[in-house]
Amino acid sequence: MQRALLIIDMLNDFVRPGAPLEVPHTREILPTLQQRLINARQDKTPVIFISDAHIPDDPEFSRMGWPPHAIRGTAGAAVITELAPQTNESLVTKTTYSGFNDTNLEETLKKLNIEELVLTGCISNICILYTAADAVMKGYSVIVPTDCIAHLDPAEGEFALNQMKNILGVQIERPA
Repeated sequence: MQRALLIIDMLNDFVRPGAPLEVPHTREILPTLQQRLINARQDKTPVIFISDAHIPDDPEFSRMGWPPHAIRGTAGAAVITELAPQTNESLVTKTTYSGFNDTNLEETLKKLNIEELVLTGCISNICILYTAADAVMKGYSVIVPTDCIAHLDPAEGEFALNQMKNILGVQIERPA
């Protein structure tokens, strides 16, 4: 089964201290995620980066009460340098929670004959959960390694993992 590693929203505006929508837990998962990325590249596993790319007055900001973040074309919307995409790796931009919604992700996966997705990045109960839900509904097998996803709140992160495992049938990988 052809697998791809998806790295979701590991952007300056989520990872860096003091960022507009800082998710401190992203820095804790970074070493493990970096190693997973190295392994994927060594194994020639396709790597796809999925990144928020909002317009300055995106309705999501007022609807959710979040500060403007990941504004298309700004440094805040860039993947952190520790995980920087290589020229042969895809970058899919999104304007909402799911990496599939109104993006070219599915087209990219089909071109690569991908059947299985490993979802990593942030945030577990938002972009990871909704990307996983869409992936499952589109027929992909999904794996979520818990040491490579970040949460804002541990309880909400566990809720998302339970939803993915028990409702969607996602394979949840927990470190030994």
